[in-house]
Amino acid sequence: MQASITKESGTAEVRLSGRFDFNAHRDFRNAYEPLMAESDISAVTIDMGGVEYLDSSALGMLLMLRDKAGAANKALTLTNVRGPVKQVLEIANFGKLFRIA
Repeated sequence: MQASITKESGTAEVRLSGRFDFNAHRDFRNAYEPLMAESDISAVTIDMGGVEYLDSSALGMLLMLRDKAGAANKALTLTNVRGPVKQVLEIANFGKLFRIA
């Protein structure tokens, strides 16, 4: 999995691509963790448009991010969710836990 970060007007976007699975744990954490400490960032968007696959460990990583974002008082949104990735998130009822745009 690849993760790239852009920041603009108080929002950070983490754009993911590739397979989002257990092997991506360190890269995903390294992408979002510094953002939690930045006081000028009030919202984090996870762009999943390039994710071709995700598994249950990716769901767990998203839940951990949700907890950390809540503790840091930052809004969290998942964007560009489609195809099989969207199906997995719907089956897991993530629409009730995350803002999905």
